[in-house]
Amino acid sequence: MLGHILYLATLGVLIGSLNVVTLHDDAQGAILALGVIGLWRYAWAAVNFGRAAWYQAVRYPRLRRRATAAYAGRKAAAHAYFLVTSYKIDPDVTTRVYQSAFTAAAASKGGATVVASVVDGADVRLIRSVFATMRRDMSGVRLIVDQVPGTGKRDALAKALRIISRQAPSWRDVVIFVDGDSCAPRDIVARSAPFLCDPDVGAVTTDEVAEITDTPLFSDWFALRFTQRQMMMSSMALGGRVLTLTGRLSVFRADLATDPGFIRQVQADYLDHWRLGRVEFLTGDDKSTWFWLLKNGYRMLYLPDVQSVSMERQPLPGFFASAVTLMVRWFGNMMRTNGRALALPASRIGYFTWWSIMDQRVSVFTTLAGPLSVLLATVLVTPSILPAYIAWVMLTRYVFCVALSLFRGGGFPISYPFLLYFGQIMGAAVKSFVMFRLDRQRWTRQTSAATARPAAARIGDFVSSYVHLLTLGWLTLGVLLISGLV
Repeated sequence: MLGHILYLATLGVLIGSLNVVTLHDDAQGAILALGVIGLWRYAWAAVNFGRAAWYQAVRYPRLRRRATAAYAGRKAAAHAYFLVTSYKIDPDVTTRVYQSAFTAAAASKGGATVVASVVDGADVRLIRSVFATMRRDMSGVRLIVDQVPGTGKRDALAKALRIISRQAPSWRDVVIFVDGDSCAPRDIVARSAPFLCDPDVGAVTTDEVAEITDTPLFSDWFALRFTQRQMMMSSMALGGRVLTLTGRLSVFRADLATDPGFIRQVQADYLDHWRLGRVEFLTGDDKSTWFWLLKNGYRMLYLPDVQSVSMERQPLPGFFASAVTLMVRWFGNMMRTNGRALALPASRIGYFTWWSIMDQRVSVFTTLAGPLSVLLATVLVTPSILPAYIAWVMLTRYVFCVALSLFRGGGFPISYPFLLYFGQIMGAAVKSFVMFRLDRQRWTRQTSAATARPAAARIGDFVSSYVHLLTLGWLTLGVLLISGLV
């Protein structure tokens, strides 16, 4: 509460100290340009807030009632296949993850099979021990432990899916993808399988919360991201297609997840780029599964009342370095996939979905244009525009956080407005970086680049940097012209 009081008091002082009359006439163009860009971004946010509220309050309850009724009419419940991947995960985390998976599997009325894909022999022993010591009836659960070489998560997923396909699952059954650091809710099968009764629905994904023992700032940042995700996923689900099927926990129709084309896309996804050539995907398996369903015309829904728990860790010691490292991975996956998604007909995937994918690219430059115009006006015209901009940022981000908090029951730490602005600006900067370097990929436990890069790769890096700087230069010139500074 004290933090909020100090924040609002500072905002009040800033607003009270402003004297609009003293702003130089030449700065009015920059203010107007900033206002137009801001109105567009805030209008887009308001649309998504409204759609999310409608989905959670009206549309989703109807979908759940209809799905539950259809599922109750089935002669047999769905058999659930849990696909869990573990690689270089702490033993205590692995124990909790598999305890939750076995508990959820035991609760599946149609029985369950847990396929554990692991690399280390110690994990094999640990998982079998956890299964043997479960304090519940496990007679309806079958455990398959698949020890694989450490050639990457995509190979592990593909092999596990082929194991599941040999069990001859039907369209009535489900495959649940679970990351090695995520805990599935006990009733995941009962809560998700009914939605897959609809033959047009190929998969569903769930809400997430993060359990973090690192710095409070890193924990707040993840909590804010998952709150934003709750809102955006609900908005997109209103149109029947979310923008990703998170690898932490998503549920697929078994006949689709074991389709040979689906498995091939997961194992060996790639992008043919006009400048970079063939870019083989290392990370982003959740984007590959999403794109396969999208291009084949399946709907993908979001379950806002089903929640998984992911146990996150800072990949690097500092908050800033950790945040940037994760954003490079996340946004790299996004940019490598949304170009080919935009090539799909809007009439097939939905016009709102198509424009939302386009906005992922447009927002890179609209987000950067605002602070860029203010900095240029501050340097070229008058510094008095800077406190006005700071007050505007503080006010709008605080209101935004208030609206976001409604999707988590209200209330938020005062770090949220600062983290929100950091995520928007730094996120746009990182997106602009990876947009021109789609061939550079990095995962916290796996990387695509060798230590010594060949001459052709170094030339490619130089060209990527040139095109990136050229684009930023055109953006700067455009801001100067639109704002009337030149």
